This record gives sequence, structure tokens and C-alpha cells, in this order.
Amino acid sequence: MRRHVLANMLALSGALFFAIPVFAKPPQAAQQPPQPSVNALEVEKVKDNLYVIRGGGGNSTVFVSSKGVVVVDAKLPGWGTPLQEKIKTLTDKPVIMVINTHSHPDHTSGNVEFPAGIDIVANENTKKNMENMDFFKKPENAKGLPTKTFKDRMTLLSGDDRIELYWFGAGETSGDSWVVFPALHVMDSGDAFAQQTVTIVNTNNGGSPVTYPEMLAKAAAGIQGVDRIITGHDGIRTWQDLVTWVQFQKEFLAWVEAERTAGKTVDEATAEYKIPDRYQGYMPVEARRVKAHIQGIYDELSKQ
Repeated sequence: MRRHVLANMLALSGALFFAIPVFAKPPQAAQQPPQPSVNALEVEKVKDNLYVIRGGGGNSTVFVSSKGVVVVDAKLPGWGTPLQEKIKTLTDKPVIMVINTHSHPDHTSGNVEFPAGIDIVANENTKKNMENMDFFKKPENAKGLPTKTFKDRMTLLSGDDRIELYWFGAGETSGDSWVVFPALHVMDSGDAFAQQTVTIVNTNNGGSPVTYPEMLAKAAAGIQGVDRIITGHDGIRTWQDLVTWVQFQKEFLAWVEAERTAGKTVDEATAEYKIPDRYQGYMPVEARRVKAHIQGIYDELSKQ
């Protein structure tokens, strides 16, 4: 009998042991973002002299011109240096310019780690937004503010190195810029076209969820000769993907307006929304993003 009881106890203890999940590291540690390092950055070649570097914040575009390297968006604090080290594995040419597509810290904070004296270019609204950020209010970080700005359009460099900058109005922020490399038929859209899903429009930085679809439509109509698009946080997309994105945003705005007219609360509208089936491949929506976008539309319409 004692042997029988002992055997049962051992069997039970073994079952309990295998029923308890074993973690390689605590859940809190698994959720921590990676520390700034070269190895945490991934490179994808787009053209012979054009690359996208992912990790450490928003996507960064690296254009190797005959004059030197032009970087579009410089990532989160602490990632500017690893970004430059990664660039050195692609070319021995120096960085001569940084372009910021908008003011978000995961695209601009790394500016301060680049060499003094290089040009930092952005839309005039983006510079204003950056000046209002606590990060850039610190005296030691003022060097990361734009040194050159434009209003609607600007041309940088020339010949096959030519870069065209466009601004079509308030969208995700008040300073969303589109960076076009005409000779390569490639464009960096920043967060104006960040991901194929519902995104949050940053009204604190002058973004307008109501005029966002209109701004996107102007960009799609006003920019010519682009085949591929480097998005702010997603993969490399086609021009048709942008056209579809414009339609998606127009339909989302119309749907929210209809919900508001029907007397639905923001929470009710959030609970009801789902991405239409025709948008194949779009990422599943996050409730917090949907709610924030809907709230922004409700608030802006209430002011009209």
C-alpha cells in the first residue's frame, strides 16, 4: 500500500511539474524593447544605392548619392549612433544630410547623434512641432533641430542625385512630408503612409483626421513617376497600395461621420468597427488606435 501511495504521489508531482509553464526569462524582460545596437538593425536593399534600415523606431531610408549619404528619419534616442555604424557597413561615404518626414520622436530623436554641420531638412511645420518637444527643448539637443525648412516643395541635390520634397497639408501631423528619389522611382512616405491598418492621427502635432484622406489624395495625384514606397513602419509598398490606402481612409472617415450622425458614441463606434473584407492583407485593428482615430474625427467635426 505504501509503495502504491508513493507511486501515485510521484506521478502527481510529475504531472504538476509539466503543467507549470517554464519561461526562459520573466514576462517583464521579454516585453522590454531592444537596447540600441548595430545588430538590432536590419537592412533591406531597395536599389543599388538605396536602402531601408528597420529597428530602433521608424524606418530609415539611406540614399548613397555621389556627394555623400542622405538619411531620411533618424530613429529613437540612442539609435542615431548605431544607425550611422550600420550605414558604414554599406558605404564609406560620409553622411551629409538628414531629412525628417515629420516630428515624431521615433523618427527625429536620433538627429542629435549625427555630426555637427550637416544639413537637417524638414517642413516648416515639423520644425515648429519639434521645437515644442521636451526632448529638443534641452539645450544639448537643440543641435538636432532642422537647419533648412520648406513650405510646399523643395528640391535637393541635382541630376541622378535629385531629391524632391512635397507637403500637401495636415494629415498624420501638420508637417507630413513625402521624399521622392526621381531617378530611382522610389518614395519615402514617413508616417503619412505608415502601416496598412487604422492608425492614430497626432492632433497634438497639428494632425487632422478629417483632412487626412484629402491630403493623401492630393499626394497620390500630385506625385508622379514612383513605383515603390518605403513606409514609416511597414514594408515596401507599391503605388497601387497607396491608391488603395487613400480609398481606405476616405471610407473610414465616411463611416465615422455616419456613426456620429446616427448618434453613436465613440465607444459604440469603436466596438462596431471592422476592416472591410475587401482590404486583403491589412493588419488587424487595435481598439485603442481605432478609438483614438474616431475620437479625433468626432472632436474635429464638433468644432466645425
